[in-house]
Amino acid sequence: MAALTVRRPDDKHTRLKALAKSWGTPLNRLIEEMTTLMLAEFDTETRFRVLASNGADKAARGMALLKKAAG
Repeated sequence: MAALTVRRPDDKHTRLKALAKSWGTPLNRLIEEMTTLMLAEFDTETRFRVLASNGADKAARGMALLKKAAG
């Protein structure tokens, strides 16, 4: 496991501590959960972009198949 030092304004630190306390979790766990959500969002966006780029040149074929299916 690695350590990460994050510098943030005092008022933001105070607000994050209050948020963690209201959720009944330590500040470190709150930050861990936030980073997990951010990474999941990033992974989802990356996967979507890869899939979209793979299908970008297939739009014309897809439209032709739709027209064929419609009769």
